[in-house]
Amino acid sequence: MNVDNFRLQLGGKEYVPIIIGGMGVNISTTELALVAEKLGGIGHISDAENGYVCDRILKTSFVSQKRKKYARFINNPDKSEVLFDLEEVAKAQKLYIEHTVSKKTGNGAIFLNCMEKLTMNNASETLKVRLSAAMDAGIDGLTLAAGLNLRTLDLIQDHPRFRDVKIGLIISSVRALSIFLKRAVRLNRLPDYIIVEGPLAGGHLGFGPDDWHTFDLKTIFIEVLDFMKKEALNIPVIPAGGIFTGTDAVDYLRMGAGAVQVATRFTITKESGLPNEVKQHYLNAREEDIVINMASTTGYPMRMLINSPTLRYAIKPNCEGLGYLLENGGKCSYIDAYYSALAERKPGEPIVVKEKTCLCTGMANYDCWTCGHTTYRLKETTNRLDNGKWQIPKAEDIFLDYQFSRDHAIRLPEPEPLA
Repeated sequence: MNVDNFRLQLGGKEYVPIIIGGMGVNISTTELALVAEKLGGIGHISDAENGYVCDRILKTSFVSQKRKKYARFINNPDKSEVLFDLEEVAKAQKLYIEHTVSKKTGNGAIFLNCMEKLTMNNASETLKVRLSAAMDAGIDGLTLAAGLNLRTLDLIQDHPRFRDVKIGLIISSVRALSIFLKRAVRLNRLPDYIIVEGPLAGGHLGFGPDDWHTFDLKTIFIEVLDFMKKEALNIPVIPAGGIFTGTDAVDYLRMGAGAVQVATRFTITKESGLPNEVKQHYLNAREEDIVINMASTTGYPMRMLINSPTLRYAIKPNCEGLGYLLENGGKCSYIDAYYSALAERKPGEPIVVKEKTCLCTGMANYDCWTCGHTTYRLKETTNRLDNGKWQIPKAEDIFLDYQFSRDHAIRLPEPEPLA
């Protein structure tokens, strides 16, 4: 039995039950999402730092215009007046999503991973604009992630696509799911799918930095299935985090999963947005190189490679151009840490910023090497080249390996000649 023996039923449509997760900033590129869509699955893009992503791929100038507008605050730790123009946020979102969905060629779908923790110094309004603009632009589904916001559905309930677009959420516990569902019931708008993310996932985690290892995906997944059965809810439940082979996926599908969400193996593909030299760092990673820290200004723990350049950052905050993680009122713990370090620095010594990092700049520059726990196994999935580097596989090969492999076998890509 393999993954191809199953199908995800969602909104009257049938999909190959493989979902590629939404990795920001622009790691889950348009091209990566379209591979899943072409093959009948679901691919995510992420709207993390959407203005910056538009500038990179569509040659717009959202970041430079915003930086110019707020240049007078560059040396000021008070960022309370540094705000996003909501019309510009909507414009960037529409441009990016229309660029992606216009290229669809298959029977699958393109979903948007919406990082709700991007507060942008105006949390509710910017979130509403991002979601509304995504629906306007024709996105197939919205996955609410990275900071469960109980008011999200309220923000978009008047949009004409509120009941048409697929809406899902990422949770790590039955408790979080139960709280969200109570709100959804009041609006008579239940989620269309639920992604259960376990402690082995990459990026921001829904577990504590010290106790994450006491949880496991399978236990949480079963608890959610039992809860859904008890509540008589027929909503697909989709496990994520540590599903490394097609056989891992089949195990969950046989238990009742609607699909599986996978991401780690796609970070090193040709279609991934990571620079090739960074992909080599991922492929060379050992298990001990993968750490969980509290460097993120969101307050959530993050899993990343220990040699991530962002962990050594001592750069001036770039909130004028970026500022996606500014809390309401313009606060950010990295701003506090930076200016504290600046005040404590002795003449002639470099600035040393402790505990926090400038996540906006780090993610934009591909210096924040977030990863899943199984990243150390990526070397099992490709070939070592004669020059000592690793072959970069195609996303389609990995997708098909998940779909058709058996007995935990991993099919290596056909060797390529050295360029």
